[in-house]
Amino acid sequence: MSSARILLRTLVLAGVTVGLAVPASAVSAQPSVSELTQQINKESEELVKVVESYNRLNEEAKATRAAAEEIDTKLAPLQEELAQAEIEVGQIAITAYKTGGLSTASALLDGTSDTFVHRLGTLDHLARDRQQRLSSFTDTQVTYLAEQEKLQAALAKQDAQVAELADRKEKIEAEIDELMEKREDAYGAASQAGSSYSGPVPSVAGAAGTAVEFAYGAIGKPYVWGSSGPNGYDCSGLMLAAWRAAGKSLPHNAAMQWDRVAKINRSALQPGDLVFYNGLAHVALYVGNGQVIHAPTFGRPVELAGVDMMAPYGFGRVT
Repeated sequence: MSSARILLRTLVLAGVTVGLAVPASAVSAQPSVSELTQQINKESEELVKVVESYNRLNEEAKATRAAAEEIDTKLAPLQEELAQAEIEVGQIAITAYKTGGLSTASALLDGTSDTFVHRLGTLDHLARDRQQRLSSFTDTQVTYLAEQEKLQAALAKQDAQVAELADRKEKIEAEIDELMEKREDAYGAASQAGSSYSGPVPSVAGAAGTAVEFAYGAIGKPYVWGSSGPNGYDCSGLMLAAWRAAGKSLPHNAAMQWDRVAKINRSALQPGDLVFYNGLAHVALYVGNGQVIHAPTFGRPVELAGVDMMAPYGFGRVT
C-alpha cells in the first residue's frame, strides 16, 4: 500500500474515532429537576409581574371608559339645549331686525317715545341674555368635546398597552408551557394538584371574617391569570373576590390595592389584612397565626402559607 493511501486511511480512521467520541462529551446533559424548577420559578415570577401590569391597565381602562361614558351622557342633553338656544337667538335676531326697520313715526303711532325706547331696551336685554346663554352653552360644549377627545386618546393608548402586554404574556406563557412539559417529564405532572381545605377556619368577627372564610373556601382552586373567580384566581383577583364577599370594593391589581388600604405595621396585623410582596407584584390575605392565603402562580393552586414565604413589602388594612 502506498504511503499516500496509508496516510489517507489513518486520517479517515482518526476522523471516525473523533466523530464517535464527540457525542459523549459535546452533548449537554439534560437539566436536573432542581434546575427545571428554578427556570419555572423565574419565568413564573416574570409572568406574574406582567399579569399584574395587565390587570392595572385594565383597571385604568375601565375608569377611563366610565369617565368617557359620563361625558357622553352629559353631552347629549347639552347639545339639545344648545340647539334650542340657537333657535331662540335666531328668533330674537329676526324680531330685532324687523323692529329696527320701523320708522320712528310709525313707532310713535303705537305709543309714546318712552314706550318705544322701553321696547327696544327690553328686546336688547333679551337678546343679550340669549347671547350669553348661547356663549355659555358653546363654551361648555367645547370643554366637554375637548375632554372627551382627551379621554378617547387615553383609552386608545391604554388599549394598545393592554394588547402589548397580552402579546408579552403569550410569549412568556409559551415558555412556561415548554418548561411545564419538562417538569411533567421530571415529576409526572405539570401542575400541582389542588385540594380544598378541610381543617378548622378561624372565627373572625365582622367583614374581615367574611373575607377570611372566603379565602379558606378558595384553597385548592387553580391559579388563573386575570381572574377573580369563581373557578380560579390570580393573587390580586383573590383579594378582590374575598373582600367583595365582605361588601368592600378593591381594584384588580396588587399595587392599586396597596394605594387603597390603610398602611399598618407588622405588629398590628389582624386576620383580613393584606400582605404585599415582590415590589407590589404579589399580595396575600393574612388569616392569623402567622399565615396567609394566596394564589401563588401558574401550576400552583391557592394555598395556605407562612407570612414570610417571601420578604413582605408591606401590610395594609381594608377600610
